[in-house]
Amino acid sequence: MNNLLLRTLSGAGFVVVMLVGLLVDKFLFAALVLFIMTVMMLEFYRMTIGEGYRTQQALAIAAAVIMFVLVFLNRAFQFPGKFLSLTMVPVIILMISSLYAKDRKEFKRLSHIYTGLLYIAAPLSLVNLIAFKDGEFNALMLLCFFVIIWCSDIGAFAVGSTLGQKYGKKLCPEISPKKSWAGFWGGLAFAVLAVLLLRLTGLLVLPVVHGIIMAALMHVSGVYGDLFESQWKRACEVKDSGRIIPGHGGMLDRFDSAIFAVPAGAIYLSLFNLL
Repeated sequence: MNNLLLRTLSGAGFVVVMLVGLLVDKFLFAALVLFIMTVMMLEFYRMTIGEGYRTQQALAIAAAVIMFVLVFLNRAFQFPGKFLSLTMVPVIILMISSLYAKDRKEFKRLSHIYTGLLYIAAPLSLVNLIAFKDGEFNALMLLCFFVIIWCSDIGAFAVGSTLGQKYGKKLCPEISPKKSWAGFWGGLAFAVLAVLLLRLTGLLVLPVVHGIIMAALMHVSGVYGDLFESQWKRACEVKDSGRIIPGHGGMLDRFDSAIFAVPAGAIYLSLFNLL
């Protein structure tokens, strides 16, 4: 009961912070995403590399911050897009600095540095493309994306924990033994329901068919995002990526689905000129 209360309170606090960051101001939005991205990269590097290559870790996070800030400036203030190439400066410095690393015995572990940039920094930098339109900040669509993802997670947990452990097959037992096909379908149903409710409230302005297809794509992508992170944790022999959110684990644990689902939703809407 105490753990459930802790999870509920910390989860509620997490939602409040997300709402403030997405709805109040573009600078709060930028600060929120930068904080989330930095923590996620720190968790990923702590999980995969540990204390090694600290300079390279710092340079990778610097590259991620520069990437996000440049895309933010481009979308919010029409900062020339040609300057986005500046993102490569710390990346090149990172590569050169690796040649002077003292410990070369496990040099191949340095590849995790670049994985963090591609896996975490790139998707989170691109959320600026969703939060801005013609220089105006409006993260309502991004909020709808997160509501769909959260409802998908809730549905998967609720149905999976009640039916999936007793009936039906496991979804991917070698990676995540608790995930079941019952949970998969439950998450899909909740994601579609979320789209319908968002349309009824006027928060999501999309044709019903497109909304349902988008929800389905985001749900499937989110499941793969969850499994992808679970594979990393299993390979690194850790239970959670961190402990920053009491009762929920790390920031990477909370956004593993979103890293895959948000780009999937954005790509679908872009293909039909709905974003």
